[in-house]
Amino acid sequence: MTTSGGPSDRYKAVWLIFFMLGLGTLLPWNFFMTATRYFTNRLRDPQNVTSLAPFLKLNGTDEGLEPPPTYLQSKFNNVMTLCAMLPLLIFTCLNSFLHQRIPQKVRILGSLVAILLVFMMTAALVKIPLEPLPFFITTMVKIVLINSFGAILQGSLFGLAGLLPASYTAPVMSGQGMAGTFAALAMICAIASGSLLEDSAFGYFITACVAILLAIGSYIVLPRLDFFRHYSMKDKTEYRIHERHAELETKIDLIKKDETNMVDQKYTNNTDPQVSGQKSSVLSIFKKIWVMALSVCFVFTVTIGLFPAVTAEVKSSIAGSTKWELYFIPVSCFLMFNVFDWLGRSLTAVVLWAVCLNKLLTTEDNREPVRC
Repeated sequence: MTTSGGPSDRYKAVWLIFFMLGLGTLLPWNFFMTATRYFTNRLRDPQNVTSLAPFLKLNGTDEGLEPPPTYLQSKFNNVMTLCAMLPLLIFTCLNSFLHQRIPQKVRILGSLVAILLVFMMTAALVKIPLEPLPFFITTMVKIVLINSFGAILQGSLFGLAGLLPASYTAPVMSGQGMAGTFAALAMICAIASGSLLEDSAFGYFITACVAILLAIGSYIVLPRLDFFRHYSMKDKTEYRIHERHAELETKIDLIKKDETNMVDQKYTNNTDPQVSGQKSSVLSIFKKIWVMALSVCFVFTVTIGLFPAVTAEVKSSIAGSTKWELYFIPVSCFLMFNVFDWLGRSLTAVVLWAVCLNKLLTTEDNREPVRC
């Protein structure tokens, strides 16, 4: 891929790196979400003997006969969704403050390393027996940590992609959609292996660790590529020019204004001009996007309310005691949802009406034609 006035993205290396980073953004949460069978099995009995609980039924006489779920089992999906979405919402909002105080490299690399450590601990706990309540609490704490760091990583990654041409936001979106599909396929392969649940879960979480390690390696390689370095340096140069221009304008304004009026205004209003400017800027942006923002909010409200807390509890009426009963939730719930999620995210690289709408909203002079 070539761009005017800059180096080319040889072999689409930068595109693939952003795809990998997008994959690493939502992969941790999807691996936790699709492993509900393992987590609920650990909460089944006080002895917590997971090594004796294979994916397949041990004999034909017990097929279709399952003990009633315990209290922790019945509450697991609901509490898991709550512990995932609240930190995601909070830290997504906090990103606007964190990016001013923490460097981008620290936010992205630190989040990836923290998520990797949590997954390594999750894989280690597969081999360590725990009582249901401590295991439940530990799992929820890990979900909170993963989604908190995931929100920071996601916001920082889109900011990083903003340095490049607009087409480089598409691989981030596509990678996020592929994360759920990859996790669902990994779970289906684990079930198809017919191995014990303990062994399958351990390999499942190790696979996630490998994927996150690849994302860390991709981010380390990214600054070495000429294509990314060109645009990142270009952005910094433009920022310095803009900063100097704003500083010059401020000095001119201070010379023109009376010093006493400035002092009175400072103490009567008790506001910082930079802060008030930021607030007015945020409000003006929100006024332009509030319809789309509320639409996205409503869609996510319905989606999160049903997936996975409700959809993961659906039972097949025709599967009976066949093997399809084992694959019903991984295929009909997780795989189908994430395949269409990936298709929708990937279509943003082809369907440009959203980009055109964004240009219409951000164009100050509506008399100028908007080209898409």
